[in-house]
Amino acid sequence: MSLERAPARIAAAGTAAGSEVLRQREGLHFLLRQVPLVLIAVAVYFGVRNLTEGDVVTATRNAELLIDVQEWLGINVELEFQDWALSIPGVLELMNWIYIWGHWPVIAAVLGWLAWKRRDAFLVYRNTLLISGLVGMLIVATFPMAPPRLLDLGFLDTVSMHSEAYRVLQPPSFTNQYAAMPSFHFGWDLLMGIALVREAPACWTRCIGVVLPVLMLLSILITGNHFFLDAVVGGGIVVVALAAAQWYQQARQSR
Repeated sequence: MSLERAPARIAAAGTAAGSEVLRQREGLHFLLRQVPLVLIAVAVYFGVRNLTEGDVVTATRNAELLIDVQEWLGINVELEFQDWALSIPGVLELMNWIYIWGHWPVIAAVLGWLAWKRRDAFLVYRNTLLISGLVGMLIVATFPMAPPRLLDLGFLDTVSMHSEAYRVLQPPSFTNQYAAMPSFHFGWDLLMGIALVREAPACWTRCIGVVLPVLMLLSILITGNHFFLDAVVGGGIVVVALAAAQWYQQARQSR
């Protein structure tokens, strides 16, 4: 009896293997189509930010306004965080490393994994990046803001002092030094953390998703690159953009 069923088992195994190969090919084709689209969007984002760089007077005035708001709220903690990091060996180096390597490499890795394994989810997070990036460009163009490290407040530019790696990932020609508001260093890492918590199958990967935005928040404050409210606004924009992207995806699927 088992001999009679053997051909059926072999045929089923062959069908399953063929389906898996087809699925992998489709995933590869999808990934290859998405890569240039995302790269073009990133280039446009940084290009527009660079072309709309504000002047030092306006950027400084806007930063001083933000400081006044933070003082009123009692959350001017950036300089205290940097002083704390400077007092403990190794902390500053760790925060610099997170700021440099915990942003674009992480975004590329998470989006690549989503495009390969979770195509429907990838579209949601890709669209969230596009929507939030558009909002961010409008804010940078109309409300330029200097980061703490460029103000006469006693901050150190720890990233430039200790490493040139960030200039490789983000060349000066693509840098707008008055684009501190909003902080997508935090906002987009928050988005990648949400993606890992929601989509990753392994517990340890989901734990990374929880820790990732927390570490990036500490990093942007300690390195003197953003105020606390920059992160709040960046995270808020991303959360709203994610809700909009999810609504659009559900409406598209229902049609």
